Amino acid sequence: MTTPQMVDHHPLDDLIRADRMPHIWCPGCGIGIAMRCYAQGILDSDVPIDNHVVVSGIGCSGRVAGYMNIDSYHTTHGRAIPFATGIKLAKPELMVTVFSGDGDLVAIGGNHLIHAARRNVDLKVICINNFNFGMTGGQFGPTTPKGSMAPTAPYGNPELPFNLPYLLAASGANYVCRWTTLHARQLKEAILESFRKPGFTFVEVLAPCPVGYGKSNNINDGLEEMELYRTRCQLVRDGDVRDDELVIDFREDKPIYIGKFIDRNRPAYQPVQAMSGQ
Repeated sequence: MTTPQMVDHHPLDDLIRADRMPHIWCPGCGIGIAMRCYAQGILDSDVPIDNHVVVSGIGCSGRVAGYMNIDSYHTTHGRAIPFATGIKLAKPELMVTVFSGDGDLVAIGGNHLIHAARRNVDLKVICINNFNFGMTGGQFGPTTPKGSMAPTAPYGNPELPFNLPYLLAASGANYVCRWTTLHARQLKEAILESFRKPGFTFVEVLAPCPVGYGKSNNINDGLEEMELYRTRCQLVRDGDVRDDELVIDFREDKPIYIGKFIDRNRPAYQPVQAMSGQ
């Protein structure tokens, strides 16, 4: 029988700020899995680690900027994309990733999101969608499925949520996909693929929030939501479903479609250079 060998150094150790551990995330939260996929994507990419930059806003997902041992910016609420745009325009050689949550990117920062996609700014956006404002008590937001319960929707959310892949595709993003934290290998590969795609890319990550969304909707822990993903997720291949079918609805036994939805080659945004002498 082979004796297990102790490993003194994990390949991702250099990318994580161990001095800031333990993290703040609740048991069953999916953000740590997504961060691990992002870190592994950096390690597997052909871009030097020193050329990677991560920008986040406010919220549970925003803590990723503080835990990654690369150049990072923890910005104001909803303003991660404008900060990231400034970095990319000033230093176009950098790989700039925006890692934040649905509340920060889609609610507070929604206008920045769609216009960065419209301009096709060369940013890599990873959006953790846990269907609520998790850090501030589980209030419903623009990605909360219709009918879902929340402290601010005690009779169920009366509003239709954003269909994020459809929204970003219509806005002009070059690359759009959706995975869950159950699909960690596919998520890592999607992040790596987004690094290699010029222009605006958007990776939606469905992640459990058992203390926020789960508590209000009888999803008792992270594993239960993972089981929901296991039984309901269906992989989309080219042209399998209509864009309007990508909206998430937990009220009925409808599939949750995952996979790559957009992969095109619109020219990335290039700022107009001022003419000399003017």
